[in-house]
Amino acid sequence: MAFLTSLLVYFGKLIFYVILAVLGIFAGKKFSERKKAQNALEQSDEKQKNK
Repeated sequence: MAFLTSLLVYFGKLIFYVILAVLGIFAGKKFSERKKAQNALEQSDEKQKNK
């Protein structure tokens, strides 16, 4: 019984870390997209000022 309990605890931790990793990947992609959009906006503003 202790083996089964231990196995369930480790499985629970595995699921938690997988979910955490997936959320981290999505957050990183969103942050990257936002940063790229902000840089593109700044570059277009600089081009308009130089004209």
